[in-house]
Amino acid sequence: MQGLGLLAAIIVGGLAGWIGSRIMGANTGLFVNIGLGILGAVVANFLLRLIGISASPTWIAQGAVGLLGACILIAGWRMIRGK
Repeated sequence: MQGLGLLAAIIVGGLAGWIGSRIMGANTGLFVNIGLGILGAVVANFLLRLIGISASPTWIAQGAVGLLGACILIAGWRMIRGK
């Protein structure tokens, strides 16, 4: 997560991953939620930059980007697994 410290990235990533897993109906644990949120923010920031959008490095903006990215990762994982 750009612009956030390690602790903030873990907190924001955990919240984003948890909300994303609830939206997508995934049954994930704490560490998977944190990973989904942080990795999701990295993926979503990359995709947004491709279309010319740069998210602010604030907690709320990166949380929203992490949420979007977590949903993308869950959907992608489901497509790969075939569920």
